Amino acid sequence: MTDVAGQGVTLPAPRTPDPQQAPPLRWGLLGAGWIADKFVTSLRAHTTQIPYAVWAPRPLAAAAFAQAHGIPHVHSSVADLLAAPDVDVVYVAGPHHSHHELTLAAIAAGKPVVVEKPLALNAAQAREIAAAASAAGVFVMEALWSVCLPKFDVVRQVLDAGVLGRIHTVTADIGEYFDRDHRILRRDLAGGPVLDLGTYPVAFATWILGAPSEVRALAQPDPSGVLSQTAAILRYDEGDHAGALALVHASLATATPTAGEISGDLGTLSSTRPSTNRAG
Repeated sequence: MTDVAGQGVTLPAPRTPDPQQAPPLRWGLLGAGWIADKFVTSLRAHTTQIPYAVWAPRPLAAAAFAQAHGIPHVHSSVADLLAAPDVDVVYVAGPHHSHHELTLAAIAAGKPVVVEKPLALNAAQAREIAAAASAAGVFVMEALWSVCLPKFDVVRQVLDAGVLGRIHTVTADIGEYFDRDHRILRRDLAGGPVLDLGTYPVAFATWILGAPSEVRALAQPDPSGVLSQTAAILRYDEGDHAGALALVHASLATATPTAGEISGDLGTLSSTRPSTNRAG
């Protein structure tokens, strides 16, 4: 338990399970890029999960990835990996525009699937994935790692206990600087701040307040053809959070405070991290 601002108020301990206790599964990776590397490195460091198979559009890249990470099986096609009976679960780690197709293929093969964010490029694709998973009885999850952090469970307990009172305002921001050759500035790869960085503040706001009654947004364009930054106001007219507003912002032009605040009539909870001037 942690004392808050010397006031004798304590924060609850997180209830997140120990990842080492999860039953080991054999993971098949669809993709062998930067995020796949982070994923496998985390599996090795913090869990007993087994990176077992990999496919990538470039066979040499898949082979090099497998060698670097000690992955025993390299598959020549998506279908070949999905047909492997010893692959227990699939991680979709390709570029944004590939998530929809790869996830539907995994569902059709009956494989549980974790999809790197964003789940899809738009609401229609997301609904199609949800419908396919429901019809097939297959588990599908977006790999939004932040909501699995222990501190999020602490925040949830604070909210459920009513410590902040009635929530009126949620603000969330994220911004990082990217070099001009970064993939986030490529329109053909569905780049821009909304589907990448923007996932975090939107998820933070809706995790607290739920689905909004209305959304109004503005954005600034980037010369590359994607957006440079975007901001939105989410309004809530019904339910437990009627009268609340959420303000969310994402930028790929500059480092911003990258902070979140939850404000109620009894108090405010703030979360910040140091800004960076570059992202991977």
